Amino acid sequence: MTQKIMAICDMEEGYAFRMAEYLLEKVRLPYTLHLFTAVEELEKFAGREEIEILLIAESAWRLLKEAYIRKQAAQMFILQESSEAVQMSAAQENGGAAQEDMHCICKYQSPELVVQEMLNVIADGSGWKDCPEAVDTDVKMIGIYSPVKRCLQTSFALSLGQLLAKEHKTMYLNFEMYSGLGELLQREYQTDMLDVMYYFQSAREKLALRLPTVIQNAGGLDYIPPMQYSLAIKEVPGQQWLALCKDIAAIGEYEYMILDLDDGIDGLFELLKSCNKIYTITREDHFAQAKLRQYERMLQQGELGEISEKTVKCRFPIFQELPDSLDMMTHGELAGYVKSIIKEDIYG
Repeated sequence: MTQKIMAICDMEEGYAFRMAEYLLEKVRLPYTLHLFTAVEELEKFAGREEIEILLIAESAWRLLKEAYIRKQAAQMFILQESSEAVQMSAAQENGGAAQEDMHCICKYQSPELVVQEMLNVIADGSGWKDCPEAVDTDVKMIGIYSPVKRCLQTSFALSLGQLLAKEHKTMYLNFEMYSGLGELLQREYQTDMLDVMYYFQSAREKLALRLPTVIQNAGGLDYIPPMQYSLAIKEVPGQQWLALCKDIAAIGEYEYMILDLDDGIDGLFELLKSCNKIYTITREDHFAQAKLRQYERMLQQGELGEISEKTVKCRFPIFQELPDSLDMMTHGELAGYVKSIIKEDIYG
């Protein structure tokens, strides 16, 4: 089956190339992407090929001479450059009714926001069936879990993820009941992990379109914002979390996935069993050691010995200073410690 075509047309070459680069690097779409910086070239191409989606600058759209291009594209997105209503102009040219499949997006914002608006419209289309389910993946899942609290688990996980992300495509997922990640990173999120699970449960075939609109980045590491409504995490069965993780890995073509795990998640041990490697952080004090021994006894009694076999126990030295920002976890004493783990344990 011939792959459908998405075309980008903008006479501002720098913008056009940045947009195409973002789509190719960050978004996995089931389209062949064609880029045009001249309207005439687009018109010639449209005479030979059918265009499923057209993303076109307003200035280029106004220069289109061939009306069939506007009618041909299943969905058209106009990058609006002026305050003048493009929809009104379109209505006049089409006998008083604006095209229902034409959508205006403000051009002067980041490629991420432009693509997010575009994908939301595409994914909401009832006829969308082009995104295949993606479940087979060779991603290496690394679980971070400790029964000992306040042990730098998240700092360790972020440092590990950001360091791996320097050379490998890596995703970080935080399953803590109260991560505080948004506040610590000084960011506000419109969507989070709960939204991704909703997309997965309700329209799995559209997850590949929805996912790029949710993914954030900190220090080179991709992550999905943790759930803000933490009680909802208890309502999702472990098998669904595992299936979602595999879909995320396949859609994003991730090589490593860091799971920052918490007692509050249903299916904790199911996820741990699926990990290639598990890091459990402990401390020397009696309370920490007692908790660790109880956890290890529970694993043996519950016939979860395979989790113990995959587990590496980490007892940190005393760090004099930790990075001030969670998106700078590749620097400092903790990062030095984590680099040795990557070299000797993960790569070795």
